[in-house]
Amino acid sequence: MRRDHEFAPPYPGEVLARELWTRTRVGLGERGTPFDWHAVFGRDARRVVDLGCGNGRWLIHSALARRDVDHVGIELVPPAVKMASLRAGQRGLTNLKIAWGDATEFILERAAAESLDEVHLYHPQPYYDPTKRARRQLTPAVLLAIWRALRPGGLFVFQTDNAAFARYARKIAPALFEWRELATPWPDAPKGRTLREIEARSRGLAIVRAEATKLALEPLEAERRASSQPEPDFDADRPAFARRKSARRGGRGR
Repeated sequence: MRRDHEFAPPYPGEVLARELWTRTRVGLGERGTPFDWHAVFGRDARRVVDLGCGNGRWLIHSALARRDVDHVGIELVPPAVKMASLRAGQRGLTNLKIAWGDATEFILERAAAESLDEVHLYHPQPYYDPTKRARRQLTPAVLLAIWRALRPGGLFVFQTDNAAFARYARKIAPALFEWRELATPWPDAPKGRTLREIEARSRGLAIVRAEATKLALEPLEAERRASSQPEPDFDADRPAFARRKSARRGGRGR
C-alpha cells in the first residue's frame, strides 16, 4: 500500500519545535449532548465542521489559512484520528480540534440549530454492497440536519469521485440549498484538498465539487421538502474491474 507522501504534495504547514505543539484531541461527551464550541475554544468565532475528516489534510490547510475560524473534524477511524490530531498539534494550531466519533451522529444529535457556518463532506463512502446502503452518509435526514445546523447563508461543501453519489446529491440538495458546482479544482488547493481527491485524480477519476448555500426557509417547509426526497438506495456503479475482482473472490467484501 502506498503512503500518502508517495503521490501527494507536501502536507500543509510546518512542524514546529516540540515546545510549541498543541493538544488537538477533543471528546464529544455523552451522546445527544450539544457540542460546546465556546468551552472547547474559549471564544466565539466562525465555525467549520468536517464530517469524516480522514487524516485532516484539508482541515489543517484551512485552519492555518483562517486563524480566526474554529474548526472541528469528526472521524471514526482511530489511526486517521491519531494522524490528524498529531499533525495539527505539530503545527501549533489552537483553532482546530479532532474528535473520534460518528460524523452522522454528530450532525444529527450534537450540532445545535444555527450554530455552524460551514459543513464539509468529502468523498463519503458509497457502499457498493446493496445491504449496506443504509450506511451512506448523505440522506434526506442528514441533509435536513446540516440545513438546521447552519446559520443563515451557511455553506455546505460536498465532494465525491463516485458518479452515482454525485447524481444523488444533485437531486436532493437543491431542496434545501442553492447548489453550485465548480468546473475547476479548488482555488485554495489546486492539487486537491483531501488525500482521497489527490489519489482519485492520479487515477484519472472525475471529481464533482459543490458549494451549496442554505436556503431561507421556514423550518416546517424545510422538513416537508426533506421528507419528500428519496433515500440513498442508488446503485453506486462499482467499476467493472472491481466487480470482476470481487467475483473472483466469490463476492466477498470490497
